[in-house]
Amino acid sequence: MAKLPSVPTGDDLPIVVIAGRPNVGKSTLFNRLVGRRQALVADTPGVTRDRKEAECTVRGRRIRLIDTAGLEESAPDTLYGRMRASSESAVAQADLVVFCIDARAGITPADEHFAAWIRRQGRPVLLVANKAEGRQGAAAAMEAFALGLGTPLAISAEHGEGLSELMGEIADRMPPEAPAEPVVEPPQYGEDGEELDERPPGPLRLAIVGRPNAGKSTLLNRLLGEERMITGPEPGLTRDSVTVLLHDEDGPIQLVDTAGLRRRARVEDGLEKMSTSATIEALKMAEVVVLALDATLGVHEQDLQIARLIEREGRCCVLALNKWDAVEDRIATRQAISDRIETSLAQMRGIPVVSFSALTGANVHKLLPVVRRAHEVWNKRIPTGALNRWFEMMLERHSPPLVGGRRLKLRYMTQAKARPPTFILFGTRAELLPEDYQRYLVNGLREAFDLPGTPIRLLLRGTRNPFAESAG
Repeated sequence: MAKLPSVPTGDDLPIVVIAGRPNVGKSTLFNRLVGRRQALVADTPGVTRDRKEAECTVRGRRIRLIDTAGLEESAPDTLYGRMRASSESAVAQADLVVFCIDARAGITPADEHFAAWIRRQGRPVLLVANKAEGRQGAAAAMEAFALGLGTPLAISAEHGEGLSELMGEIADRMPPEAPAEPVVEPPQYGEDGEELDERPPGPLRLAIVGRPNAGKSTLLNRLLGEERMITGPEPGLTRDSVTVLLHDEDGPIQLVDTAGLRRRARVEDGLEKMSTSATIEALKMAEVVVLALDATLGVHEQDLQIARLIEREGRCCVLALNKWDAVEDRIATRQAISDRIETSLAQMRGIPVVSFSALTGANVHKLLPVVRRAHEVWNKRIPTGALNRWFEMMLERHSPPLVGGRRLKLRYMTQAKARPPTFILFGTRAELLPEDYQRYLVNGLREAFDLPGTPIRLLLRGTRNPFAESAG
């Protein structure tokens, strides 16, 4: 049996929360500590709305770092009130709060108000004066003594000044580590009886995409069973891609909620362009993509464009019809959506469809089993023998067409890889095979080997005719 050192999971790691009023540089500091761009950054107050989490190493200690929305005084039912409630929820679970102020702006009434609130929470606090570049900034940072949160640490997250000292302070204030004990993994055996040295696969990577106000964040909250994402009637609430981890009965799922995708012609604001880029990046990193639609509005052209992007990236797709409780004629609506999808997305024929209401929770439980099934199809491998028996039958049923007055001689097929299923067709002048015959083969693969909805790649490999070359 293999003995592996125990590694803390995300749930076991100490939690460090970056808090403070808007536009003090929390997200810039978050990105610096994580070591890459994880959170959107712009010179606009209130860019961060939802909590952003990442695991990182600080002075040899693994921590879970949380970036929060700016703390503002607003009524609970307003957008800023909901943002503050999300930030307060993060602070409540923190092992350390990094309270950030803007040294250039000095101490504001909002800083004083929320510093007093932080003191009442009974959490360890590290006071950080950001934007303290040069001597003047360091001197201005000393004003933060007045907040009563201890000695302020002067840094510049944008320029990287003082970050080494900050990381040391964070590591020193972490709770002591439990002694690591080796984890005994049960042995895994192959078909030949040999012990395999394999670790379990990572979590399934799932992204939720769609147009603004399709209910993506409400769906994520429903799947998690908590108000993790800020939701409301305002379209475009989610600005950045937010990753969370959940577990179903089959294992872990890394779930990403994304900003809504509008038509490119309507995306003018620089911040929205960054949000769109983050969404597309999340889509590319996913294995399964849930395309959320507002069922009361039907399928729009933008929905089809998103689906085509998913297909081009080779990801498997599940169509999620949200707000199903508000649909009056469900039979007609489902038929209209199915007809539009089948007509416009022939390359994803058989795409799985789930209808539910994320707001009420009705039928949401059906989504993850369908996602798991789509993931299995996307990973499917077909034995070469079975593939070529099917291929011979397809050739007998419909012979390859004449190209340039000569018939193509197709020899055999093999599956090059899965994720998505990719097949190579070999034959003399196979690269000249017309598209309609390629569609005939792809549709046959779907039906014969049960590959609904997933992208299928067909690569053509011609063989050279040495006699034709010598004759030339």
